Amino acid sequence: MESRMKIAVTYEDGNVFQHFGRTEYFKVYEVENGTIAKSVVVDTNGKGHGALAEVLKELQVKILICGGIGAGARQGLNEVGIEIFGGVSGNTDQAVEEFLKGTLSFNPDSQCEGHEGGAHGTCGGHSCKGH
Repeated sequence: MESRMKIAVTYEDGNVFQHFGRTEYFKVYEVENGTIAKSVVVDTNGKGHGALAEVLKELQVKILICGGIGAGARQGLNEVGIEIFGGVSGNTDQAVEEFLKGTLSFNPDSQCEGHEGGAHGTCGGHSCKGH
C-alpha cells in the first residue's frame, strides 16, 4: 500500500450511498502511512455517471468504495486507474478503517444494471448481480 493515497466513498448522511451514478457527494479520505490523516465531503455538483470518474481523477483518488455500480461507470473508473470496492454498505468512516486493516467486506462482482429512469434506492427498481 502506498504511504500516501486518497480514498473516496459514495456518501449520504454518514453512510455508503448505494447508487454510484446518482451520488451527490463523495467523502474523500487522505491516508498517510495506513491511517486517515483527514477527510472532506465533496459535492459532485450534479455530475452523474461518466463525469464522476473525471471528478475522482481530478481529486487524485486511487480507491473507490461504493454500493452498486454499473458496468459503464466501472469501465470509466478503470480507464482513469481507480480501483473499485463495490457492494459495500454501512458507515463510511468504518468502511475506510476496515479497508485499511484489510478486513473490508466487499463484492468484486457487485454490479447494477438497468439504470433507465426512475428513482433507485438500495438496488430497488432494477436487477442486481452479486448480492
